[in-house]
Amino acid sequence: MTMLRKLLKNFDKKLYFNQLSLSTRLFCNQSNVPLTESKRPAIVLGIETSCDDTGCAIVNSTGTILGESLHSQLQFHNKCGGINPPIAQEFHRKHIEPVVTESLSRANLSVNDVDAIAVASRPGLTMSLVVGVRYAKHLARKYRKPLIPIHHMEAHALMARLENQSKLNFPFLCLLASGGHCLLAMVKSVNDFSLLGEATDGSPGECFDKAARVIGLTNLPEYSESSGGRAIELEAYKATNADRFVFPSPLNDGRNCQFSFSGLKSAAITTVQDLQKSAQIEPDQLIPHHEDFCAGFLKATTKHIMRKTQRAIQYCERKGFFGFGANTKPRSLVFSGGVGCNDFIFRALSEMASEFGYKTFRPPKRLCTDNGVMIAWNGIERWIDNDQVYRELDIDSVTPLDRQPFRTNLVEDVERKNIQCTWIKVPSMQSNRLVMT
Repeated sequence: MTMLRKLLKNFDKKLYFNQLSLSTRLFCNQSNVPLTESKRPAIVLGIETSCDDTGCAIVNSTGTILGESLHSQLQFHNKCGGINPPIAQEFHRKHIEPVVTESLSRANLSVNDVDAIAVASRPGLTMSLVVGVRYAKHLARKYRKPLIPIHHMEAHALMARLENQSKLNFPFLCLLASGGHCLLAMVKSVNDFSLLGEATDGSPGECFDKAARVIGLTNLPEYSESSGGRAIELEAYKATNADRFVFPSPLNDGRNCQFSFSGLKSAAITTVQDLQKSAQIEPDQLIPHHEDFCAGFLKATTKHIMRKTQRAIQYCERKGFFGFGANTKPRSLVFSGGVGCNDFIFRALSEMASEFGYKTFRPPKRLCTDNGVMIAWNGIERWIDNDQVYRELDIDSVTPLDRQPFRTNLVEDVERKNIQCTWIKVPSMQSNRLVMT
């Protein structure tokens, strides 16, 4: 017993683990244990099926996209006037295996070569999410890989860090705007999001899509495969009188960061119907001065988004989220989600944010919309933090959810602060057109 105690006393754990054989370390890696000193970057395969796009990508921890593939249902759903969940699910079932296979082929890898599998599990269309989650579980079981469930909106928020790991650090303010969401959040870490405001009805992407349909843009061949927001933006740059049509600015009374888009959408429909009646044209024909209509509608939507984001910035300053004095941290605003592709809104936000000392980031345009890269990258960030990594029997606990709130809700606190703002003006459409050309 005395000899055993003496041996334990002289046992150097650090030396022992430093002298582990290479074969033992490789065995640990194959057993899905993250290695902080691995000789190669971590690799994650990500699967996205939260709405109407089937996406897959393989990304490593240096931010390199090794392979990716995406099947879009946009053109089909545009013709139907909106997303049909059962049909979207059938498209996902049909294309998920080919999309994953193509991503692996482009990366010249097999599932055996990846460290983990990440999958969008919430929030989204349940019928779409279930396809991706089931297939990801199948791969995780078959190849004995860890499974990382991903919050779709958090993945959008962190996407800008893929190409800006050294510039975009935590914390940062994030605006997520798409066809299904619009929200502002303070992002303190990979898994610490605080909600500052969200849409109480509709979304900017859905609002743009509706407006594009009612004015007849979706009937033009050049926009048959484009989102409504993209069509409206491009037509807006052709406007000769951007102030011809004036639309209401929603929720001006409440001093909060809540969004509302139903009023804008209703105003657009009413205006179009009046123009059609006065010009005696059919509903599927372009309205008179449609370019000016697009410019006015884009400016009104941008103004609403700008004001709510400005109040969020001033709230963050009052709360000291970026520190004070010598301990202050760089201030960053991330604009992501499908609407993040809009150059006019991005420029307007950038100019406004710069007035408060914020630098604005967004992912590459092609990665603003739903894609497998953002899921894989979020998987990388969680893999490094060993956050929500499920192994073996725990995989069964991963289920799709149509909704899941962020960890902290500060919506009421924002309103309680009663912050009065001197609004930064929306830039002129003419100046943005010159930039675009």
